[in-house]
Amino acid sequence: MSDDRRRWVSDRHDDLLNERDHHRWRRGLFAGATHHDEWRARHWTSRLLHRVGEVVASAGAGVVAAVLVVGWGVVGAITAFPTWWATVLYSVPASVTFVMVFVIQHTQSRQVTALQRKLDELVRATSGADESLIAVEEAPDEELQALADLNVSDRGQQGPAR
Repeated sequence: MSDDRRRWVSDRHDDLLNERDHHRWRRGLFAGATHHDEWRARHWTSRLLHRVGEVVASAGAGVVAAVLVVGWGVVGAITAFPTWWATVLYSVPASVTFVMVFVIQHTQSRQVTALQRKLDELVRATSGADESLIAVEEAPDEELQALADLNVSDRGQQGPAR
């Protein structure tokens, strides 16, 4: 990393530390991540799923979930654990889990795709690299297995690890 970039990161880090407590009331408990301008060009459903993922990944969401669980236990104890209590207890977490599967799948799929493109660019920019590895994730399973076997063979020829 160049000195200018290191200095910029250090300055930004200091700015964020200074703002953290001073402006907490403006950001709220569930402050979302900052995004590039191209964020708006994405489909609204993609942005929504990513925002949900950001919110539920925060520490505040864990605290809220713990408070809800304790509160639900108190409600059950006060009402002598009626049938409706158990029905809600089973259906709400099942519904939330069902939705979160899609949130996680979408966000992970986008991140993996972006990471693959970055790795492809590194392979493309590195002299002497095997360019057949670009977009190798699209290759048939047999080709992936053959590449894995080649890597294991190369490792075996290098001798024991240091």
